[in-house]
This record gives sequence, structure tokens and C-alpha cells, in this order.
Amino acid sequence: MALDPDDSRPPYIQIASALRAAILTKAVKGGEKLPSRNELAKRYDVAPMTVQSALRLLREEGLIISRQGSGVFVRERTDRPVGLGPLMERAFSADHITLDFAGFSGESLMAAVRPPIDKIRVGRYTPESIHIRILVPDPEVPWALPSTVEDHSDSPEFRKRMEEIMRRNVIAIVDDVTELGEIGLVKEVTAQVRVHPVAPMFKLYVLNGKDMFLGFYPVREQEHTLDGQPQAIYDLDGSSPVLLHHSRTDDDASAGTQYVDQGIAWFDSVWSTIARKYKYKN
Repeated sequence: MALDPDDSRPPYIQIASALRAAILTKAVKGGEKLPSRNELAKRYDVAPMTVQSALRLLREEGLIISRQGSGVFVRERTDRPVGLGPLMERAFSADHITLDFAGFSGESLMAAVRPPIDKIRVGRYTPESIHIRILVPDPEVPWALPSTVEDHSDSPEFRKRMEEIMRRNVIAIVDDVTELGEIGLVKEVTAQVRVHPVAPMFKLYVLNGKDMFLGFYPVREQEHTLDGQPQAIYDLDGSSPVLLHHSRTDDDASAGTQYVDQGIAWFDSVWSTIARKYKYKN
């Protein structure tokens, strides 16, 4: 429960992040009472007002509710859009880490995994294994999306630009994870990238086989400069998807468990059939 001395965020933000992750991963279940403000202050070795500020943030997010004379409780329904960061941190604190990602460029994936990887480097997390699989569209075949606004055709120039972004992100992830094994911080590591010929309409994360995040890419018209000329493109907006969180439970018939199982089954089916190894150029 100690705060991270290498974390530059204020203590109340760190506490809120830790409690948020516990709630969203169902470590603290809906309807469950949180420890009192004074108990949390002792656990984190901070002033009670610092805990109060953290609880205020969670209350504003709708994750907890205060009941006069009874204490603070987790809201019964927490299946709501969530930020990926706290759950990614939670996943990387495990002894054995698996991460499957399917999406467009891998840009959001890199942003999400960099902070916990940095914590492995400084010894904050000490996993025994990390296995990452990444599915992205094949840049060598025409895409149905993004496409030109004029005639909905594939744009080789735009595809080339997107390949550069995709290659930069996936190589960075592979290199970062591989380095953890090479310098002996993690005993067993794999980071694989495969491409497939289907334009992705959503992004998918599966963390440790327990939590799944799904977000749909809106299609928007945007103007890009290609070969010095403006070009109207129907583009996939990777900044807009709201990630819907589903978590595996002890009940095999629960909606959360079925969502996670179906997400894993879909990923495995694409990975083992139409996907091929991405032969990127360094």
C-alpha cells in the first residue's frame, strides 16, 4: 500500500489511482465498504485530508458513494467507460503477464505499456514472464478504411504514412519488452506482431486473460496533405473510442466472463488463420 517515491504525481492522485484500479478490476466489489479515511491514511502513511481528496475524485467519477453514518461504498454498477492506464498498471503488477492487442496503429498501446515497463526497469514490478501479441492491419495490401472521400478507394500514400506510425510503435514495444529479458529483469519474454488483411473497426485489449477492453473506431472525414497536395480521407479516429471494460468472474455464465471468452476466441482465431508475421524494416 506504500506510495511510489518515483511517481511524480501528488499522493492523493496515486491513492485515487490505486483505489480506482482495485474497484475496476473487481478486487473491491460493488456494494463493498471501503476502509475508513483514517485507516487508509495509516496504510498509505499520509494525512487524512490527502485520503479525502482521493475519495473526492472517485466520488466525482461515480465509482463510490458516501452513506451518512455508514461510510464509503463502491457503487453497485461499475461497468462503465474507464481509462486503460490504471488497469494496465494492475496487470503488470502480476507475476505472469499476458497482453493481446488488436487495433490500427498500436499508438495507444505503446502509451499504455510504457509506464509499467518503466516500473519494471526500476524494480517496482518484478514479473517472472511477459507475453505480448499484437494484431495490426497489413500495410502491404489495400485497405477498405481509411479511404479517399472522393471514390472510397485505398490511398497508397496515406497507407505508407500510417505504416510508418505503426512500425514505429510496434518496434518500440517489441524492443522494450525484449530488453527486459536481455538484461535479466524478466525471466521469460515474448513480443510478437502479426498483420492481417482486414481493416480494423475496433481496438481490443485482453489483459492476463481476465480483463477485456473494447472500443469502436468512429469513421471521420479528415484532410491530410499527401505528396504536397490536400486529400480528403475517411479516417479511423483512434483518439475517440471509449473503452468498454468487461471482467471475468467466477460465474462462467456471467456476461463479463462470456465477453472475455469471446474476445479471446476471436483474437486466437484471427492470429492462427489469416494473420502472418509482420516483417518490418528497421
